[in-house]
Amino acid sequence: MAPRINDYGFGYIVVDGVRYGRDLIILPGKVIPNWWRKEGHRIELEDLKEILGIDLEYIVIGTGYFGRVEVSEEVKRELEEKGVKLVVADSRVAWKKYNEFIDKGVKVCGAFHLTC
Repeated sequence: MAPRINDYGFGYIVVDGVRYGRDLIILPGKVIPNWWRKEGHRIELEDLKEILGIDLEYIVIGTGYFGRVEVSEEVKRELEEKGVKLVVADSRVAWKKYNEFIDKGVKVCGAFHLTC
């Protein structure tokens, strides 16, 4: 069963009852904590290597509480070519969208920046 987000606030996220204080990726069946990016506030293809090989319908990216993280055009193009829809929103909105997809049985992964 896909992990579900229980709560989110500045600097933390709760997934299946476990509280995390660092950025993370949520895959079907597991959480990858302590997600680091090559450039802190920019997401490049190599930052999503754990996600890109999975059969998905959507990827939800939480760009932080204030939405400061940017997603590169290369990431957008690659996902479009693969037929994967991308949802990019500040993390206050993104975690709820991720859960909506889970509730509908959609194949989805999430990548969440927890602060700024």
